[in-house]
Amino acid sequence: MPDYFVHPQALCESTAVGAGTRIWAFAHVLPGARIGADCNVCDHVFIENDVWLADRVTIKCGVQLWDGIRLESDVFVGPNATFSNDRFPRSRQRPEAFARTVVRQGASIGANATLLPGITVGAQAMVGAGAVVTRSVPPKAIVVGNPAKIVGYVQTPGAKTGTPGPRPTGVDGVTLHHLHQVQDMRGSLSVAEFGSDVPFAVRRYFLVFDVPSMQVRGEHAHHQCRQFLVAVKGSVHVLADDARHSEEFILDRPALGLLLPPMTWSVQYRYSPDAVLLVLASEHYDPEDYIRDYDRFVVLARALHRPPAAGIDSP
Repeated sequence: MPDYFVHPQALCESTAVGAGTRIWAFAHVLPGARIGADCNVCDHVFIENDVWLADRVTIKCGVQLWDGIRLESDVFVGPNATFSNDRFPRSRQRPEAFARTVVRQGASIGANATLLPGITVGAQAMVGAGAVVTRSVPPKAIVVGNPAKIVGYVQTPGAKTGTPGPRPTGVDGVTLHHLHQVQDMRGSLSVAEFGSDVPFAVRRYFLVFDVPSMQVRGEHAHHQCRQFLVAVKGSVHVLADDARHSEEFILDRPALGLLLPPMTWSVQYRYSPDAVLLVLASEHYDPEDYIRDYDRFVVLARALHRPPAAGIDSP
Protein backbone atom coordinates (compact mmCIF):
# COMPACT_ATOMS: atom_id res chain seq x y z
CA MET A 1 0.00 0.00 0.00
CA PRO A 2 1.30 3.50 -0.78
CA ASP A 3 2.31 5.69 2.16
CA TYR A 4 0.36 8.67 0.79
CA PHE A 5 -3.38 9.36 0.59
CA VAL A 6 -5.48 9.68 -2.59
CA HIS A 7 -9.15 10.48 -2.20
CA PRO A 8 -11.46 7.92 -3.90
CA GLN A 9 -12.75 10.69 -6.19
CA ALA A 10 -9.21 11.78 -7.25
CA LEU A 11 -7.14 10.38 -10.13
CA CYS A 12 -3.43 10.06 -9.39
CA GLU A 13 -1.58 8.37 -12.26
CA SER A 14 1.89 9.11 -10.85
CA THR A 15 3.68 6.79 -8.46
CA ALA A 16 6.40 9.37 -7.67
CA VAL A 17 4.56 10.70 -4.62
CA GLY A 18 6.24 11.23 -1.25
CA ALA A 19 5.20 9.87 2.11
CA GLY A 20 2.41 11.68 3.91
CA THR A 21 1.17 13.57 0.86
CA ARG A 22 -2.61 14.04 0.57
CA ILE A 23 -4.40 14.33 -2.80
CA TRP A 24 -8.03 15.31 -2.43
CA ALA A 25 -11.25 14.91 -4.43
CA PHE A 26 -11.39 15.64 -8.15
CA ALA A 27 -7.65 16.32 -8.39
CA HIS A 28 -5.88 14.82 -11.42
CA VAL A 29 -2.14 14.06 -11.39
CA LEU A 30 -0.57 12.87 -14.67
CA PRO A 31 1.93 9.97 -14.74
CA GLY A 32 5.13 12.02 -15.15
CA ALA A 33 4.53 14.39 -12.23
CA ARG A 34 6.83 14.21 -9.21
CA ILE A 35 5.42 15.18 -5.82
CA GLY A 36 7.43 15.32 -2.60
CA ALA A 37 6.58 14.32 0.95
CA ASP A 38 3.87 15.82 3.16
CA CYS A 39 2.29 17.88 0.36
CA ASN A 40 -1.38 18.88 0.34
CA VAL A 41 -3.08 18.89 -3.07
CA CYS A 42 -6.63 20.20 -2.64
CA ASP A 43 -9.83 19.65 -4.66
CA HIS A 44 -9.97 20.35 -8.40
CA VAL A 45 -6.19 20.64 -8.88
CA PHE A 46 -4.64 19.50 -12.18
CA ILE A 47 -0.92 18.60 -12.33
CA GLU A 48 0.66 17.92 -15.72
CA ASN A 49 3.57 15.56 -16.48
CA ASP A 50 6.67 17.78 -16.32
CA VAL A 51 5.89 19.23 -12.90
CA TRP A 52 8.01 18.90 -9.77
CA LEU A 53 6.79 19.62 -6.26
CA ALA A 54 9.27 19.42 -3.39
CA ASP A 55 8.29 18.65 0.21
CA ARG A 56 5.51 20.33 2.23
CA VAL A 57 3.97 22.17 -0.73
CA THR A 58 0.34 23.27 -0.40
CA ILE A 59 -1.78 23.65 -3.54
CA LYS A 60 -5.24 25.07 -2.82
CA CYS A 61 -8.38 24.44 -4.86
CA GLY A 62 -8.70 25.28 -8.54
CA VAL A 63 -5.00 25.46 -9.47
CA GLN A 64 -3.50 24.01 -12.66
CA LEU A 65 0.22 23.27 -12.81
CA TRP A 66 1.45 22.91 -16.39
CA ASP A 67 4.60 21.37 -17.86
CA GLY A 68 7.72 23.24 -16.73
CA ILE A 69 6.48 24.31 -13.28
CA ARG A 70 8.86 23.76 -10.35
CA LEU A 71 7.75 24.41 -6.76
CA GLU A 72 10.41 24.13 -4.05
CA SER A 73 9.85 23.09 -0.43
CA ASP A 74 7.26 24.88 1.75
CA VAL A 75 5.66 26.78 -1.15
CA PHE A 76 2.03 27.85 -0.75
CA VAL A 77 -0.20 28.36 -3.82
CA GLY A 78 -3.55 30.02 -3.09
CA PRO A 79 -6.90 29.09 -4.64
CA ASN A 80 -7.33 29.69 -8.36
CA ALA A 81 -3.79 30.99 -8.86
CA THR A 82 -2.91 30.72 -12.56
CA PHE A 83 0.39 29.57 -14.01
CA SER A 84 1.31 29.70 -17.71
CA ASN A 85 4.13 28.10 -19.71
CA ASP A 86 3.86 29.43 -23.27
CA ARG A 87 4.31 33.12 -24.14
CA PHE A 88 2.76 32.70 -27.61
CA PRO A 89 0.13 29.96 -27.31
CA ARG A 90 -1.60 28.70 -30.46
CA SER A 91 -4.18 25.95 -30.77
CA ARG A 92 -2.55 22.61 -31.63
CA GLN A 93 0.91 24.20 -31.86
CA ARG A 94 3.34 23.15 -29.14
CA PRO A 95 6.75 24.79 -28.58
CA GLU A 96 9.88 22.65 -28.64
CA ALA A 97 10.21 23.24 -24.90
CA PHE A 98 7.89 24.92 -22.43
CA ALA A 99 9.16 27.85 -20.36
CA ARG A 100 10.42 26.95 -16.89
CA THR A 101 8.71 28.73 -14.00
CA VAL A 102 10.27 28.28 -10.56
CA VAL A 103 8.85 29.21 -7.16
CA ARG A 104 11.66 29.10 -4.60
CA GLN A 105 11.55 27.72 -1.09
CA GLY A 106 9.02 29.20 1.32
CA ALA A 107 7.38 31.57 -1.18
CA SER A 108 3.61 32.16 -1.25
CA ILE A 109 1.35 32.83 -4.22
CA GLY A 110 -1.92 34.59 -3.32
CA ALA A 111 -5.40 33.67 -4.51
CA ASN A 112 -6.17 34.47 -8.16
CA ALA A 113 -2.62 35.64 -8.88
CA THR A 114 -1.37 35.13 -12.46
CA LEU A 115 2.25 34.24 -13.24
CA LEU A 116 3.63 34.67 -16.75
CA PRO A 117 5.89 31.87 -18.05
CA GLY A 118 9.62 31.69 -17.48
CA ILE A 119 9.85 33.72 -14.26
CA THR A 120 11.33 32.91 -10.86
CA VAL A 121 9.67 33.82 -7.58
CA GLY A 122 12.45 34.18 -5.02
CA ALA A 123 12.72 32.38 -1.69
CA GLN A 124 10.19 33.55 0.95
CA ALA A 125 8.68 36.10 -1.44
CA MET A 126 4.97 36.86 -1.26
CA VAL A 127 2.77 37.44 -4.32
CA GLY A 128 -0.41 39.28 -3.36
CA ALA A 129 -3.91 38.12 -4.24
CA GLY A 130 -4.85 39.00 -7.81
CA ALA A 131 -1.36 40.17 -8.77
CA VAL A 132 -0.21 39.76 -12.37
CA VAL A 133 3.47 38.81 -12.21
CA THR A 134 5.24 39.71 -15.46
CA ARG A 135 8.87 39.48 -14.28
CA SER A 136 10.91 37.59 -11.71
CA VAL A 137 10.36 38.46 -8.04
CA PRO A 138 13.40 38.96 -5.75
CA PRO A 139 13.78 36.89 -2.58
CA LYS A 140 11.60 38.09 0.34
CA ALA A 141 9.86 40.72 -1.81
CA ILE A 142 6.14 41.47 -1.46
CA VAL A 143 4.54 42.23 -4.84
CA VAL A 144 0.99 43.36 -5.63
CA GLY A 145 -0.95 44.88 -8.52
CA ASN A 146 -1.13 44.61 -12.31
CA PRO A 147 1.62 44.53 -13.34
CA ALA A 148 2.97 43.41 -9.97
CA LYS A 149 5.45 45.73 -8.29
CA ILE A 150 7.37 45.57 -5.03
CA VAL A 151 5.66 47.26 -2.07
CA GLY A 152 7.77 45.85 0.75
CA TYR A 153 9.84 42.97 2.04
CA VAL A 154 8.95 40.22 4.49
CA GLN A 155 10.82 39.44 7.70
CA THR A 156 12.00 42.99 8.29
CA PRO A 157 11.31 44.86 11.54
CA GLY A 158 9.85 47.75 9.56
CA ALA A 159 11.17 50.82 7.80
CA LYS A 160 13.19 53.24 9.95
CA THR A 161 14.33 56.80 9.47
CA GLY A 162 16.93 56.63 12.22
CA THR A 163 17.83 58.64 15.34
CA PRO A 164 20.60 61.23 15.84
CA GLY A 165 24.10 59.77 15.64
CA PRO A 166 25.27 56.48 14.16
CA ARG A 167 23.54 53.38 15.42
CA PRO A 168 23.89 49.66 14.81
CA THR A 169 21.08 47.79 13.15
CA GLY A 170 19.80 44.22 13.15
CA VAL A 171 21.96 43.40 10.12
CA ASP A 172 25.60 42.46 10.69
CA GLY A 173 27.88 45.47 10.17
CA VAL A 174 25.18 47.77 8.77
CA THR A 175 24.96 51.15 10.53
CA LEU A 176 22.63 54.12 10.12
CA HIS A 177 24.24 57.57 10.38
CA HIS A 178 22.60 60.89 11.21
CA LEU A 179 24.91 63.42 9.58
CA HIS A 180 25.56 66.96 10.73
CA GLN A 181 23.05 69.44 9.33
CA VAL A 182 22.97 73.24 9.42
CA GLN A 183 19.84 75.24 8.64
CA ASP A 184 19.37 79.01 8.45
CA MET A 185 17.49 81.54 6.35
CA ARG A 186 20.03 81.21 3.53
CA GLY A 187 19.30 77.51 3.08
CA SER A 188 20.38 74.16 4.51
CA LEU A 189 23.65 72.22 4.51
CA SER A 190 24.56 68.67 5.47
CA VAL A 191 28.14 67.46 5.76
CA ALA A 192 30.04 64.21 6.33
CA GLU A 193 33.72 63.74 7.20
CA PHE A 194 35.62 61.01 5.34
CA GLY A 195 37.27 58.69 7.84
CA SER A 196 34.72 59.32 10.60
CA ASP A 197 31.17 59.73 9.30
CA VAL A 198 32.14 57.77 6.19
CA PRO A 199 34.58 55.23 7.70
CA PHE A 200 36.59 54.35 4.58
CA ALA A 201 38.60 55.98 1.82
CA VAL A 202 36.27 56.83 -1.07
CA ARG A 203 37.55 55.71 -4.46
CA ARG A 204 34.36 56.04 -6.47
CA TYR A 205 30.91 57.57 -6.37
CA PHE A 206 27.81 57.27 -8.50
CA LEU A 207 24.34 58.81 -8.57
CA VAL A 208 21.09 56.94 -9.22
CA PHE A 209 18.15 59.06 -10.40
CA ASP A 210 15.13 59.14 -12.72
CA VAL A 211 14.15 55.65 -11.51
CA PRO A 212 10.49 54.74 -12.18
CA SER A 213 8.81 53.97 -8.87
CA MET A 214 8.10 50.34 -9.82
CA GLN A 215 11.71 49.56 -10.70
CA VAL A 216 14.20 47.87 -8.37
CA ARG A 217 17.91 48.66 -8.17
CA GLY A 218 20.77 46.91 -6.44
CA GLU A 219 19.94 43.23 -5.92
CA HIS A 220 23.56 42.27 -5.32
CA ALA A 221 26.29 42.05 -2.70
CA HIS A 222 30.05 42.72 -2.83
CA HIS A 223 32.99 40.58 -1.80
CA GLN A 224 35.18 43.55 -0.77
CA CYS A 225 33.50 46.88 -1.53
CA ARG A 226 31.95 48.99 1.24
CA GLN A 227 29.28 51.52 0.36
CA PHE A 228 27.71 54.57 1.99
CA LEU A 229 24.25 55.59 0.73
CA VAL A 230 22.65 59.03 1.01
CA ALA A 231 19.40 60.17 -0.61
CA VAL A 232 20.46 63.71 -1.50
CA LYS A 233 16.96 64.37 -2.81
CA GLY A 234 13.62 62.58 -2.40
CA SER A 235 13.35 59.20 -0.71
CA VAL A 236 14.46 55.62 -1.32
CA HIS A 237 13.68 52.39 0.53
CA VAL A 238 16.71 50.16 1.15
CA LEU A 239 16.70 46.52 2.21
CA ALA A 240 19.90 45.15 3.80
CA ASP A 241 20.33 41.40 4.33
CA ASP A 242 23.24 39.43 5.84
CA ALA A 243 21.71 35.99 5.00
CA ARG A 244 20.53 35.60 8.60
CA HIS A 245 18.70 38.85 9.29
CA SER A 246 17.24 41.60 7.12
CA GLU A 247 16.09 45.12 7.83
CA GLU A 248 14.45 47.87 5.80
CA PHE A 249 15.35 51.56 5.92
CA ILE A 250 13.95 54.75 4.44
CA LEU A 251 16.55 57.25 3.31
CA ASP A 252 14.49 60.41 3.03
CA ARG A 253 16.81 63.35 3.75
CA PRO A 254 20.40 64.41 2.91
CA ALA A 255 21.49 64.17 6.55
CA LEU A 256 20.82 60.43 6.78
CA GLY A 257 23.37 57.87 5.58
CA LEU A 258 23.48 54.06 5.50
CA LEU A 259 26.73 52.11 5.70
CA LEU A 260 26.74 48.74 3.89
CA PRO A 261 29.78 46.52 4.59
CA PRO A 262 31.01 43.75 2.27
CA MET A 263 28.87 40.60 2.06
CA THR A 264 25.62 42.52 2.54
CA TRP A 265 22.83 41.90 0.04
CA SER A 266 21.19 45.23 -0.77
CA VAL A 267 18.05 46.20 -2.69
CA GLN A 268 16.83 49.73 -3.37
CA TYR A 269 13.21 50.29 -4.37
CA ARG A 270 10.22 52.65 -4.07
CA TYR A 271 12.16 55.62 -5.37
CA SER A 272 10.18 58.84 -5.14
CA PRO A 273 9.83 60.61 -8.52
CA ASP A 274 12.46 63.21 -7.54
CA ALA A 275 14.85 60.79 -5.79
CA VAL A 276 18.62 61.13 -6.26
CA LEU A 277 20.68 58.47 -4.46
CA LEU A 278 24.39 59.12 -3.86
CA VAL A 279 26.55 56.02 -3.37
CA LEU A 280 30.13 56.33 -2.10
CA ALA A 281 32.25 53.22 -2.69
CA SER A 282 35.51 52.05 -1.13
CA GLU A 283 36.74 50.32 -4.31
CA HIS A 284 37.06 51.02 -8.01
CA TYR A 285 34.52 49.26 -10.20
CA ASP A 286 35.31 45.56 -10.55
CA PRO A 287 32.66 43.22 -12.00
CA GLU A 288 34.32 40.27 -10.22
CA ASP A 289 33.52 41.88 -6.86
CA TYR A 290 29.76 41.55 -7.44
CA ILE A 291 27.60 38.67 -6.20
CA ARG A 292 24.39 38.86 -8.24
CA ASP A 293 22.74 35.53 -7.35
CA TYR A 294 21.00 35.54 -3.97
CA ASP A 295 21.28 31.79 -3.43
CA ARG A 296 25.05 31.96 -4.00
CA PHE A 297 25.28 34.94 -1.64
CA VAL A 298 23.52 32.99 1.13
CA VAL A 299 25.95 30.08 0.77
CA LEU A 300 29.01 32.36 0.87
CA ALA A 301 27.71 34.52 3.71
CA ARG A 302 26.76 31.58 5.91
CA ALA A 303 30.16 30.00 5.33
CA LEU A 304 31.78 33.17 6.72
CA HIS A 305 29.69 32.90 9.90
CA ARG A 306 30.11 29.15 10.36
CA PRO A 307 31.77 28.40 13.74
CA PRO A 308 35.21 26.74 13.58
CA ALA A 309 35.40 22.97 13.93
CA ALA A 310 36.21 21.56 17.38
CA GLY A 311 39.92 21.61 18.18
CA ILE A 312 40.77 24.11 15.41
CA ASP A 313 41.60 27.69 16.31
CA SER A 314 39.68 30.35 14.45
CA PRO A 315 41.82 32.70 12.36
